[in-house]
Amino acid sequence: MIDYADYDVLIVGAGVVGCAIARELSKYDLRIGVIEKEPDVSLGTSCRNSAVLHSGINYKPGTVRADVSVRGNAMMDALCAQLKVPLKRIGKLTIALTETDLPGLHKQHEQGIANGVPGMELMDNERMRKIQPGVEGILALWTPSSAIISSFGLTIALAENAHANGVTFHLNTEASGIDAAPDRLIVMDRRGARYSAKVLINAAGLHCDEVGRMAGVECPRIWACRGEYYVLDKRLDGTLKTLLYPVPGPNDPGLGIHLTPTVDGNILIGPSAQYIPDEDREDYRATADIMESLRREGLRLLPELAASDFIRNFSGNRPKQTPPEVGGNADFIIRDDSDRLHGTSAGMINLLGLESPGLTSAPAIASDVRDMVLRRIPAAEKAGFIAERPGFVGTFSSLPLEQRMDMVRSEPEYGEIFCRCEQITRKEIRDAIENPLGARAMVSIKYRSRAMMGRCQGGFCVPRIVRMLRDEYGFAPEDYMLKAHAAMFEGPRETGGAGEAEKNG
Repeated sequence: MIDYADYDVLIVGAGVVGCAIARELSKYDLRIGVIEKEPDVSLGTSCRNSAVLHSGINYKPGTVRADVSVRGNAMMDALCAQLKVPLKRIGKLTIALTETDLPGLHKQHEQGIANGVPGMELMDNERMRKIQPGVEGILALWTPSSAIISSFGLTIALAENAHANGVTFHLNTEASGIDAAPDRLIVMDRRGARYSAKVLINAAGLHCDEVGRMAGVECPRIWACRGEYYVLDKRLDGTLKTLLYPVPGPNDPGLGIHLTPTVDGNILIGPSAQYIPDEDREDYRATADIMESLRREGLRLLPELAASDFIRNFSGNRPKQTPPEVGGNADFIIRDDSDRLHGTSAGMINLLGLESPGLTSAPAIASDVRDMVLRRIPAAEKAGFIAERPGFVGTFSSLPLEQRMDMVRSEPEYGEIFCRCEQITRKEIRDAIENPLGARAMVSIKYRSRAMMGRCQGGFCVPRIVRMLRDEYGFAPEDYMLKAHAAMFEGPRETGGAGEAEKNG
């Protein structure tokens, strides 16, 4: 356990935005740390969403949300190629089912034009059916830049690439207070360790308002709005050729319940949208009444669904600035609040209310925050920045047969299947266990390897993984089996990046 660590930049929160910022800043000669209260990155909103890259049609022109969503979307192809993250540009049809939906659809088209969304087209039913056979509706807006991605895969890739470039991650480390020193802000965790920085970046998601107030900065209240999902079996892979969305109402808290194909072959039904009490910000339960409504909606949209196709459910909570009685969405707040601090020359950048399209916007937000940081701490670009992440896109089973045979010959563990549903090998499990961040949770293995995500939901592979952890690593199963949001160690776990610059007491 560390007592003290000093950085140029400290980021609170290791979701997709926090990790994108860490990776972007790792291109410069800066000492960078990230603290995350969970036992791994991407265990909050960043892994509990539809995993869609939005085009930018849903956001009022001139807003921060409109700007960063369109820019972020355009940056994703190059970023995902470097980080070996699956991305599919399958496009989206936003569909007017009746005449009453038409004003909202035309508004989205006008917003898209103003925001610079590329390639949009309005389509009648005949043309939309050429993209998605059997689809109903009288008019649709086609946005080819809409895409699907692995949201947790991107977050993990950003974090591990940042780590390879010298960023230190402190997992199981929850901020409990912030003090001001003459030229630094000092973050205390609940165990008494201190982390100081010349610039503090608040990317704490659902808790961003709390972290801002710890530093004495007035922040708008964050409301948690839960969205619940059903996961459908891969039997239905290929049923949906594109994203299908309804036209959202002007005060809807989300974009409505829809069917979403994933890069891994499953289909999601959801999300719902229900505000939850403040004390339940991280209550991720799936509720019986919402699950039943999602099941009915799924059967309406895909009548061929069988009861056995519903294999899993989950939920995620959006950090909203608008209260339940208002609904709708507020603009993102991305601002340098350094002049609101007292008794210090240190800087603080607050990122508040980053709900959807936070995933889409992450690269653009990281670029903007980088510029804010460099204005306060001039730094040269780092020689030898590692832009590409090693490995391959997707899973071993998705590779061409010849390539797999060559890999088995050089590494026999690729020839032993540990997860039968997803065809995940012993080597992929080992790589997940030995992840660069040192994360120790079953969900860490799950998100890195896709084991436990198949039809049997871990019935075949979990006993094998637990046995491997026990026999080959000497870990007690309970170290891994605790809930993802529970601390798993007596103290925080930190992992220094390559060329670590941390000062440990």
